[in-house]
Amino acid sequence: MELGIWIVWLVRAPWIAVILLMVIASIPSSKLRLFHELVWSFTGRGKILLPSSSQKWTVSQKYFAHFYVFGVAWTNLLLTITWMYAFKMVPLSSEEFMFSRHLTGGSHVESQFKVWRAVFLLLLMEIQVLRRLIESFYVFKYSPSARMNILTYLGGLYYYAAAPLSLCVNLVAEFISEGKGHTSSPEFDLLSSLSPLMKLGWCQLVGGIIFLWGWLHQRRCHAILILRDAKKLLMQGSLRENPSQAKEYIIPHGDWFEIVSSPHYLAEIVLYVGLVIASGGTDITVWLLFGSVVGNLSLSAGETHRWYLRKFEHYPANRYAIFPYVY
Repeated sequence: MELGIWIVWLVRAPWIAVILLMVIASIPSSKLRLFHELVWSFTGRGKILLPSSSQKWTVSQKYFAHFYVFGVAWTNLLLTITWMYAFKMVPLSSEEFMFSRHLTGGSHVESQFKVWRAVFLLLLMEIQVLRRLIESFYVFKYSPSARMNILTYLGGLYYYAAAPLSLCVNLVAEFISEGKGHTSSPEFDLLSSLSPLMKLGWCQLVGGIIFLWGWLHQRRCHAILILRDAKKLLMQGSLRENPSQAKEYIIPHGDWFEIVSSPHYLAEIVLYVGLVIASGGTDITVWLLFGSVVGNLSLSAGETHRWYLRKFEHYPANRYAIFPYVY
């Protein structure tokens, strides 16, 4: 098997393993109770971290910032390399790019299109991780008691290494298999390097719009959570005579919180729907990445929803866990 194929499957294998793990963990069987507890002891965080989880094997949720620092640096590196590679191998004239796409239709032209599509996908991912980095430093204020399992932490670092790579791994495999001898070294021009992105196709347009829709809603939902936490801090400051009341959790309201308990997770899934569509819907690696994201967030959202139901006697009955009117 060629080295390029090995690399593709090396990226795909962990996503397949995560999907299988999440599918088994979602089976509501008493025979799998120990397995469910084992999964949550390793993957739980914050309020859904099992009380039995040893603090010795947990880290502060402030370490989420590590994911985004690494994610921004790694995604930016992949984006820069891929963009420069695309600039060298694709005709500089956007008119020539479109003409060759529609008239010649050769394998080389299709390869050129895939390169620019990978640039577009990495650009979307960079927009996402950059916003999360800003939020982690300047928006979210994690409580000292907010913890996550060390395996969750390591898994998060892996995710932000493998997710951007999954968006361009086929390109990496082709580059390794075919080499770079066919590329030229034209003089760099900013306008020429941007114009092919404006000429991609309807899949990229629709996918980009859906991505931004989810991106905006996740930003709004995070803002609602921050406002809720700010209100909680005000309560703690003004109700010091009644500490038990000051520690009460506040149910978030607004935007997609009115229909699901974890709308920020739903928005994340919408983001990845946009990436799948923008990829053309034919890339198995992107689909596996999407499946692992859906599985992981669905399980976390389900556990969060059950926590809300246990915590609040009058929790809104019309709210679902993550998917409106479904789950």
